[in-house]
Amino acid sequence: MIAGIFVFFVFMIPMYGVLIWTYFCPEDSLLWGKRWMYKEEPEISNSAIRFAKVSSLTAIVVLTIIFGVLIFS
Repeated sequence: MIAGIFVFFVFMIPMYGVLIWTYFCPEDSLLWGKRWMYKEEPEISNSAIRFAKVSSLTAIVVLTIIFGVLIFS
């Protein structure tokens, strides 16, 4: 059980990092790996930015709840 929690925790650190980066820099995270397709900087809509922020914040909350249940059960 302890080994499973440790492995889960080790995988959670990069996931939290990516989700926090997506929340604070949604334009960069949406274009990550896709900039080569455009000659100029594409314009991202406000709804896409809002969706990226909301989904990353939701994922952070859900992962925190899952981690808490895993530890305290």
